[in-house]
Amino acid sequence: MIAAALIISCGPSKVVKESRKTLKGYWNLDNINYGDANGVYEVKLFDNASSECFVGSTWRFIPNNNFGNYEITGADCASGKRYFVWSIPDIKNATSYDILLKPTDEKMNSTMNNKGFRLSLDYLADDSLRFTQTLQVDGKPFTVYMNFTKISD
Repeated sequence: MIAAALIISCGPSKVVKESRKTLKGYWNLDNINYGDANGVYEVKLFDNASSECFVGSTWRFIPNNNFGNYEITGADCASGKRYFVWSIPDIKNATSYDILLKPTDEKMNSTMNNKGFRLSLDYLADDSLRFTQTLQVDGKPFTVYMNFTKISD
């Protein structure tokens, strides 16, 4: 009985479990913006494509195996599915959460020597999601906002 209680207490927190459940399904990346930043910026996301190519992409998160993919379909973009492994690190007493995305091939083998990208899971509801990533541009913080709506489970 003690071993069972110990195993349960070592699992992900309730917040992480609920987040994984809510993320499950298909999402549309509706828009990308840069907050209060003025000017024109050329942003390449995930060492893959320009932010313009990502707008309108469809994303899928599969929580039972932490696999996922997104599909780019823009006219002037390298169209097709890209694959990734994802996780939400469970940090004790956290008030905010991140999501880690590691690019893979379709067989889920790493394409970047097990390196990936850390995004802030800024907002998550049943029908909408926002990731943010803060970078440094000219020595100042520059935040990329990625806004999604849920298509289906």
